[in-house]
Amino acid sequence: MSPVELMAPAMFIALVIFLLLGLPVAFSLAALGLSCGLIAIQFDFFPAQFMANLPYRVFGIISNELLLSIPFFTLMGAILERSGLAEDLLEGFAQLFGGLSGGLAYAVILVGAILGAITGTVAASVIAMGVIALPVMIRYGYNPRLATGVIAASGTITQVIPPSLVLIVLADQLGKSVGDMYLGAIGPSIAQILIFITFIMLLSWFNPKLMPPQPKELRTTMGWPLVKKMMHGILPSLGLIFIVLGTIFMGLATPTEAGAMGVAGAIGLALLQRRFSWIMLWQGMDATMRVTVMVIFILIGASVFTLVFQGVDGGIWVEHLFRVAGADDAVSFLIAVNIIIFILAFFLDFFEIAFIVIPLLAPIATSLGIDLIWFGVYMVLMVEMSMVTPPVGLNLFIMQMMSGRSLAFVSKAVFPFFLIMVAFVIVLVAVPGLATYLPSVLF
Repeated sequence: MSPVELMAPAMFIALVIFLLLGLPVAFSLAALGLSCGLIAIQFDFFPAQFMANLPYRVFGIISNELLLSIPFFTLMGAILERSGLAEDLLEGFAQLFGGLSGGLAYAVILVGAILGAITGTVAASVIAMGVIALPVMIRYGYNPRLATGVIAASGTITQVIPPSLVLIVLADQLGKSVGDMYLGAIGPSIAQILIFITFIMLLSWFNPKLMPPQPKELRTTMGWPLVKKMMHGILPSLGLIFIVLGTIFMGLATPTEAGAMGVAGAIGLALLQRRFSWIMLWQGMDATMRVTVMVIFILIGASVFTLVFQGVDGGIWVEHLFRVAGADDAVSFLIAVNIIIFILAFFLDFFEIAFIVIPLLAPIATSLGIDLIWFGVYMVLMVEMSMVTPPVGLNLFIMQMMSGRSLAFVSKAVFPFFLIMVAFVIVLVAVPGLATYLPSVLF
């Protein structure tokens, strides 16, 4: 191999070493990109003028209006999360399904999905459900392993259910509209919720002792009062989500404009419920600032790295690796991607994966005739699976902290749901219309 051909694999290996050492991803990417760029110029791998593209790329990131929707959606979720919405939703669903075996598990899955759509972050959803639901489920006789597994698994839906922040980033990196990406994720997200509910239903039939119904004396709200309570907890938040998504789908607002309306609506709901406070707003803004800065800095660092990586023919090297591995058709390519993303997600956040890996894989997927909307949803599901996979799945650590149990206990609790997610990925591969039908019909 010539020196220029060695540059791309050297950059990749150096990046892996930096990540394994636990160094900050954003600064590792930028430092590697700049230092390797200087080396490439010194050895005439590309001219110095090539690096003049860097300021334009950074300016393009800072001026990208689509990325402005990230702080808006994050702030909307932070306000709604801190306004007591999760407690209201869980209490309402618990009363509604309390008489059924597995009723609280149904409530956790549904509330986890709604809360995930509102907060947009997995950690926030799992922590909220762990604090609120886990003690209640244990108190009412639920098997601790089942209760832990349901909460950890329900949090993964956050990644794929609109208006997820992950889908916004994917749309930007894949060159697709956010509306198309949201439409593509609706079918898989609903299907995943239904599969989890079906599993709980079947388990409750075969072994109802694992999840007994609530005692009748605890189900104090019935009939019309229960309906009003459910409407009070669900309709405002769902209405806000539907307004935000509806304006995007109908082309009435850009994602940034819809996010701004979502923030205004979240503040309005908090005021109507008399739960608004300046402390809550400040905490929401603080959380929003941290998420936004993290995303932007990672994106800038990844842009520096990928510019130099492409300059030394890194894209050609990656494509060559797939061909050498025999991944020169759609199925083998997806299997290879599955393995790569699954491993990377153990120690990288999805934003980091999206900014580093997707720009390298998307051209190969396009050349193999793979629909990029479907490919984006597939990537999200891969990361979901890694979140509940021992030994380093994010949701496992969160639930270990919340439950006070060992990592082995939590891993065994989540394992059945992991198998369900594997089966669901196979279904998505076999039935791609789950992700491609709505975008093709409506746009």
